[in-house]
Amino acid sequence: MTVRFGIIGVGNIGSAHAKTLYENKVEGAVLTALCDIDPQKREWAKQVFPGVEIFGTAEEFFEKSDVQAVILSVPHYFHPPYAILGFQKGMHVLTEKPAGVQGSAVEAMNRAAEESGKIFGIMFNQRTDPLYGEIRRMVQDGELGTPLRLLWEVTTWYRTQEYYDSGSWRATWTGEGGGVLMNQAPHQLDLLQWMFGMPQSVRAVCNVGKYHDIEVEDEATLHLTYENGATALFHTSTGEEQGVNRLEIVGTKKRIVAEGRQLTVYEKKNVLSQRVYEDRGSQHVGILQNFTDAIRKGTPLIAPGEEGIREASLCNAAYLSAWTDQTAALPVDTARFDRLLEERKQNSHCKDKTGKTPSGEYIDRWKNA
Repeated sequence: MTVRFGIIGVGNIGSAHAKTLYENKVEGAVLTALCDIDPQKREWAKQVFPGVEIFGTAEEFFEKSDVQAVILSVPHYFHPPYAILGFQKGMHVLTEKPAGVQGSAVEAMNRAAEESGKIFGIMFNQRTDPLYGEIRRMVQDGELGTPLRLLWEVTTWYRTQEYYDSGSWRATWTGEGGGVLMNQAPHQLDLLQWMFGMPQSVRAVCNVGKYHDIEVEDEATLHLTYENGATALFHTSTGEEQGVNRLEIVGTKKRIVAEGRQLTVYEKKNVLSQRVYEDRGSQHVGILQNFTDAIRKGTPLIAPGEEGIREASLCNAAYLSAWTDQTAALPVDTARFDRLLEERKQNSHCKDKTGKTPSGEYIDRWKNA
């Protein structure tokens, strides 16, 4: 059985997924349809992917395409409604992160997935990284003892102003639904809960436009508290050109520090082990292959779409805390969050697309000055 894939959204990441499938890098998968509202992107797709059906609207795609699985690579607000449409049409759905802007919409997305009986995945590709897999194992297996504290500084998500100017929807409440927490850091928010569990509450400070001319946050600091008394401090930004990625977890038995690609394990003051993880794992291709295998063979998903609600809840709680200058409890008060988000959307404006689309390979595009 070969799974027929379609992709809605042929932008930065959608085009990368299209090339992966079209070049037969995923066993058991074939690219049969693409969809984008931008005529220039459709014309580009016709030239690059001959033989693949091209659609101009999602509605036309869902009505006329003959795909079995759809990949959603569109702005965040469209993930839940398009996923629900896909499930209603009998399609398997793989969504880009985040699952959605609002936890309430992601919950509806999950209900539709459960009712459909179809495979639902999310592109949390950093779960394939052996470094984070080993950290999770050590925490889950109790090797560190009882977890007491986590400290994570992630400032490697540097973005230029050109990046933000490359799309009118970027870095706006009405278009993107948030900033670094909504666009870049969902990977780390997911890994944080995947490795360390979900907290009871979040206290957050989100700095709007500290480094860029944008209306959403490009720096955020979150303080998380857990049922067992453990705490976590998470800091991220898109404004530091020489960023760092340093994760420290302290337990009652051991302490681990992951800085860059090096993982060091301590017991009291002694270094027990030190290892450099040069291999970053299968990343996007791995998630695509795993999702295809789940459809064809029933292979368990690395990143089940239903788990996207956890990352969305962390993000929503952080925004709610920052907006109200209060600690936000989990589960999140979704009605209050939706109301306050709507207020920001009312005062939000999608800007003119003033910058050119960044060029180069996907992984390097945001680095262009």
